[in-house]
Amino acid sequence: MKGKSASVIAMPKRQRCAIYTRKSSEEGLDMQFNSLDAQREACEAYVASQKAEGWVARDRYDDGGYSGGNLDRPALRQLIADIEAGLIDVIVVYKIDRLSRSLIDFAKLVEIFDRHNVTFVSVTQSFNTTTSMGRLTLNILLSFAQFEREVIGERIRDKFAASRKRGMWMGGFVPMGYDAKDRKLVINETEAATVRMIFERFVELGSATILAKEFSEKGLRNKRGALIDKGFLYRVLNNRVYLGEACHKGASYPGEHEAIIGADLWDKAHAILGESPRARAANTRTSTPALLKGLIFMESGVAMTPTAARKGAKLYRYNTSMDLIKNRATSAPTGPQRLPAGMVEGVVIGEMRRMLRTPEVAARAIEALRNAGQEPDEKAVVSALAGFDELWGSLFPAEQARIVQLVVERVTVGSGGVAVDLCNHDVGAIVREMLSPEGKEAIA
Repeated sequence: MKGKSASVIAMPKRQRCAIYTRKSSEEGLDMQFNSLDAQREACEAYVASQKAEGWVARDRYDDGGYSGGNLDRPALRQLIADIEAGLIDVIVVYKIDRLSRSLIDFAKLVEIFDRHNVTFVSVTQSFNTTTSMGRLTLNILLSFAQFEREVIGERIRDKFAASRKRGMWMGGFVPMGYDAKDRKLVINETEAATVRMIFERFVELGSATILAKEFSEKGLRNKRGALIDKGFLYRVLNNRVYLGEACHKGASYPGEHEAIIGADLWDKAHAILGESPRARAANTRTSTPALLKGLIFMESGVAMTPTAARKGAKLYRYNTSMDLIKNRATSAPTGPQRLPAGMVEGVVIGEMRRMLRTPEVAARAIEALRNAGQEPDEKAVVSALAGFDELWGSLFPAEQARIVQLVVERVTVGSGGVAVDLCNHDVGAIVREMLSPEGKEAIA
């Protein structure tokens, strides 16, 4: 018998195809058949036409509402991850600008494709990325795609600038005091009252630091629900939208919306903002000092409270016995009923200085910080305690009061003078206050 030879037909290698689609805006994505569907249908038809070459559609990657100007797209990130995992052989897109409109970004993608032996195919633009001519064609097409993107961007920016010059609201985060309705800013009366209070209280106090603490204690919150802090106050105080203006790149124009504050209040606030921070800090310190409130008593146990008297432009501060304020008779002479506040505070600060400079306090502070789970810089601790005088002069009253509350237990005024009882059991907390950012510099 003659032997029969069998012919073997070679089957094409299976090519796993990923179909990638993209649409820049979200408009129309909720339609039954949208742009992504149209792109995918064309790509699937192309893959089906290459079935004889072993092409099979593996997965779909859809980025709806994402710009082609960057690579930060969820479906594209997943596509790259699958390429690096060796799951894809061919990428199919409707047009190359669906994958990227940036020449630099596309070059990065092609580098990834080459590294993993992945072929890139555009259904409407025929070229082969494995040849030099194909790469040249690709770069030319991408250059035009990037040019188109930049022209569109310039057109949008010009339109935005022209609209702002006409005072129109062009979207974005709505400032506190307003709501956005029908593409216009409309006053929110509840929030507008807070904005007016910010300007009025700042003019009264002259310090955003104190105002922020006042608002924080009241629990006042901004439009996003966060507690109002100093940074937010400065943004409000410098936002000309509250004058009824629209701003664009440093220039302001009459806006379509209604103003919340008047020009007089704005000018008063900015006259204060025009002062140097250190000058405002000094004004604040002289206007609101009451360091010993709740700590100073007569020898008889009667509390003394801060009082003040003004003569012309000069303010005189005192610590006065509650007996004297309420015209109550005292059982026995126990010392002066009223003392100059500066004199008593000077005595207290002198005692604090003496205690904080002792080596025992420095050692105890370092030990307390270590016990609290911190690894203190010993030189910084010693330096902070030794530089108490310089630090004290730069603090606001609130910071000074916090340190006094930590260091001073009681101040007693008697016929023999002023006695100061100090406590050094929580020196770790004292040093933390002195090393905190608020303790290092005075910022109005």
